[in-house]
Amino acid sequence: MAAKSYDVIVIGAGPGGYVAAIRAAQLGKSVVIIERENLGGICLNWGCIPTKAMLRSAEVFHLMYRAKDFGLSAEKIGYDLEAVVKRSRKVAGQLSGGIGHLMKKNKITVVMGTATLAGKGKVTVKTDKGTEDLTAPNIILATGARARELPGLEADGDLVWTYRHALQAKRMPKRLLVIGSGAIGIEFASFFNTLGADVTVVEVQDRILPVEDAEISAFARKAFEKQGMKILEKAMVKKLDRASPKVTAHIERGGKTETMEFDTVISAVGIVANTEGLGLEELGVKIDRSFVVTDAYCRTGVEGLYVIGDATNGPWLAHKASHEGVMVAELIAGGHPHAVDPASIAGCTYCQPQVASVGLTEAKAKEAGHEIKVGRFPFIGNGKAIALGEPEGMIKTIFDAKTGELLGAHMIGAEVTELIQGYVIGRQLETTEEDLMNTVFPHPTLSEMMHESVLDAYGRAIHF
Repeated sequence: MAAKSYDVIVIGAGPGGYVAAIRAAQLGKSVVIIERENLGGICLNWGCIPTKAMLRSAEVFHLMYRAKDFGLSAEKIGYDLEAVVKRSRKVAGQLSGGIGHLMKKNKITVVMGTATLAGKGKVTVKTDKGTEDLTAPNIILATGARARELPGLEADGDLVWTYRHALQAKRMPKRLLVIGSGAIGIEFASFFNTLGADVTVVEVQDRILPVEDAEISAFARKAFEKQGMKILEKAMVKKLDRASPKVTAHIERGGKTETMEFDTVISAVGIVANTEGLGLEELGVKIDRSFVVTDAYCRTGVEGLYVIGDATNGPWLAHKASHEGVMVAELIAGGHPHAVDPASIAGCTYCQPQVASVGLTEAKAKEAGHEIKVGRFPFIGNGKAIALGEPEGMIKTIFDAKTGELLGAHMIGAEVTELIQGYVIGRQLETTEEDLMNTVFPHPTLSEMMHESVLDAYGRAIHF
């Protein structure tokens, strides 16, 4: 059978791939998208969305216990883990179905199967019905990533879980060990801790949430410990002895090894790109520790082959993948898009309290040679935060002392994942401290703290 030809082949239908396909179709290109598992990829089905649905259940549960603080009463408070998981899966299913509708609406051909690059501009897909050959002058690889598994700490779905097992939890852990304190590890630690598990988090680096500003990490640690979590920093799980129904973890810290018993372990020690078996090496594509090396425009050096999202350079975030998808589609259509700037991409962690940041940390700003001005404002000084019963948190802003450029913003507290966008826009528009100071923020809102933090950097804070 003759190969079918298209203008663009997209491999992977996650938040990078499906967005790239839609934008390319909008620009008049004929597009085929290949997916081996679920439309929407990990993000919609096994990541961003279902975890947020579960964390929302935990948040409501936590608030029910605080009913008295708000002049309310709630009795016989409890939860049904099966129902929590079922709601999360339903939310994911609804959104995944929505992607199918978007593909039809934009006249994008969907092929369910496993793709390999058969040469420049050629793709072979193994489907249920056999093999299909496709050709296109432009191929966008958006194959994503999966959980990294360390030797001896491999998941078995029973005692040791990855994020996938945790999202379909068949039982509630009593004593839970979370290995890794990045966004995924901390979100699951927060979820199970809120529902009553005895949670221990082990982090190999010198602080939890290691990509965040040190001050935010320290604030988060205090908040988590107050909630009953045990945090072990500069520690490493050397091995796990599995003897159902328990796991004995050998944890090395400060030159000593101690053993601790758990009934469940969640491994969240990073990701590995899904780049093997695609035929990339044969085409001469450079790969570094599983991730494809690209330029700022996601080009691989092989004409017409682009790699976006988690299969290439970090930060490994869904919104970065989507934006890269749009950028590459516009490049293919002859446009002149701006390259995606990793430093202007916000990171959000939906634990309790939430954490959000964009740009440089205080340490990185100093390292880069900036003379800086730093502002801080606590939630306790904000009327809306007090009214919400959420007085714990802070907003920190970092400016270049000479130019007034907003170098970075770091937040911890209620709803900061929604607030961070204000600073993201500010950085995109190359705003200065003066612009932010002269902006009128509505009252009473949490966003007023964003204003006050800027004022504080210049010794002008009003409410603290």
